Amino acid sequence: MESTPLPETLRRLDALIQQGGLARSEFLDTRRLAVRTALPEDVVDTLLRGGQPPAETVNERVRSRIKALADDRLARTGQRMSDLAGAISRQLGVSAFWARQVCAGDKVPSVELLHGLVDFFGVEGGEAFFTASADEALDRELRSLLAARSTPEGRAVVPSASPGRDDVRGLALRQARDLPEQRWNVLNATLKALLELDDQEGDR
Repeated sequence: MESTPLPETLRRLDALIQQGGLARSEFLDTRRLAVRTALPEDVVDTLLRGGQPPAETVNERVRSRIKALADDRLARTGQRMSDLAGAISRQLGVSAFWARQVCAGDKVPSVELLHGLVDFFGVEGGEAFFTASADEALDRELRSLLAARSTPEGRAVVPSASPGRDDVRGLALRQARDLPEQRWNVLNATLKALLELDDQEGDR
């Protein structure tokens, strides 16, 4: 099997963790990484420990990751499968029956429809999000984490023990990217109202 950059990425992360005197779990939350990559938690845990994931075909990857995204969407929003299938049907111009089968992991979409699912679920990396091997998928997410937690000089950004207001703001904004659309709209409206209030007070 062809090697990937994952071991080197993990080495760099461990160096940052050690430099910052942090617990590995502060950087590497298995459950969150599983959600972000649409990989099973046990596979993420195996990869983080330097192990090898189970062998799988590209079609198996696509089916399982679409199902993982669908299951996560249903859990976060409280939607029914029929609601999700209907939304996909309207956006992609396919039958609700086909959409339900794809979300259940029973069907593999064509390349064209896979592109549509990239937009629908808002995943990063294009179609490769669904087709990349497990170690490639995790490596992509960890590299993004490295970039977010490192200074331009390569030093770790270490959270303070007692986060101040700015630390809380940064944490909230990082977490906001995973909010369901309805909650994001509420947050967005609140932030806009606060900014407008601040502008009004500044004009006085």
